[in-house]
Amino acid sequence: MTATMVSVQQRLGARRILGLSPLTWVLVVVGLVLVPLVRVLTSSTPLTATTTFTAAILSTAPIALAALGGVWAERAGVVNIGLEGQMLLGTWGAAYFNWYYGPWVGLLGGVLLGVVGGLLHAIATITFGVDQIVSGVAVNIIAAGAVDFLSKAFFSQITPNGGPRNLSGLYSLPTVNVGGLDTWLSKLNGRHWFLVSDVAGLVGSLISHVSVVSLLVIALAVLSWWLLRRTTFGLRLRSCGENPAAAESLGVNVYRYKYVAVLVSGGFAGLGGAFLTTVASSTFTVGQTQGRGYIGLAAMIFGNWNPFGALGASALFGYADALRLRSASSLHALLLLLAIGLLLLTVWRLLRRQLRSAAVNGVIGVAFLLWFLLTDSIPKDLGGMTPYLVTLLVLSLASQNLRMPAADGKPYRKGSAG
Repeated sequence: MTATMVSVQQRLGARRILGLSPLTWVLVVVGLVLVPLVRVLTSSTPLTATTTFTAAILSTAPIALAALGGVWAERAGVVNIGLEGQMLLGTWGAAYFNWYYGPWVGLLGGVLLGVVGGLLHAIATITFGVDQIVSGVAVNIIAAGAVDFLSKAFFSQITPNGGPRNLSGLYSLPTVNVGGLDTWLSKLNGRHWFLVSDVAGLVGSLISHVSVVSLLVIALAVLSWWLLRRTTFGLRLRSCGENPAAAESLGVNVYRYKYVAVLVSGGFAGLGGAFLTTVASSTFTVGQTQGRGYIGLAAMIFGNWNPFGALGASALFGYADALRLRSASSLHALLLLLAIGLLLLTVWRLLRRQLRSAAVNGVIGVAFLLWFLLTDSIPKDLGGMTPYLVTLLVLSLASQNLRMPAADGKPYRKGSAG
């Protein structure tokens, strides 16, 4: 039995820094230099402006929370397609409790409603063995209908013109602002010095009028990584997603850990929905998530089922979304950034003798480079799709290096052989 657990632990705990591969860390370091370089080459100052990073944080946080929720569920072997629905429930829960009891209770209300959605998914998939994809889709459909009904039932008398669709004027949460230092960093960012000003813009966005909930997202990613990678609880939970039969033979209550993971997953998604109503907009609207739960799933996969990876992938989408809101010229500069990144990745693949992957990356990289050189801007209609296209592109290119939990999505019955 001991040998079995050791083999599972070796499979789960690869020798990586914070659970991320060396290639991922190389990409992070290269990215820190590439973005300022492209900013200089294209004279597109919004690429590293403080306001861009601030907008990116707002776009990143709800997606990152959904992605973290996906990490928890799938590390225990349960695919949670219902993240979108759980986020929707979180938007309504946060709006209701915020309206009547204030923003902090609103956050808890969003988490609570997300947990309810997670419980529904857990009962269907873990207890009754319903197909996890079918259950997740059902949760999304039920949540959408429930939020529409609840908004009409509880908000119809307090919204403008008696309409059930919008609820404005919600209380907002406090922000963190380091007086003096943020002003100095803003001036430094405005000088547009290579790398120095770019880093100043990033740091300035983290200390200037940033919501405490945004900082909480980073803390939750760190806490999730520590719990899942550095504790006995995390080892047992991950063993349920790798080899539940072996975990059961060692005395692990597989059902209990799966339930905990899915409930935590729903809570994260609910908090993501609460972020949208209490931080990002202070307004509730039916259907407010707009597919962010699905983007969170993509970020989780691109992040290789790792909390830090999921956070980084969510930041990629959030950054692209922030550029879309800033200016078309910034999106055009993003084409050059993608082209250089893909060509560098091509070189990496060639050095590792991964010829097929190198060829694919090289062709796409050259295509983006030609797109940048032969055009002056991105069409307005296509600009709105850019964040989704970037996410899809990166996910497709990175998919060959990803490893999902071995028992992810597979139904489990107590006493089964595997």
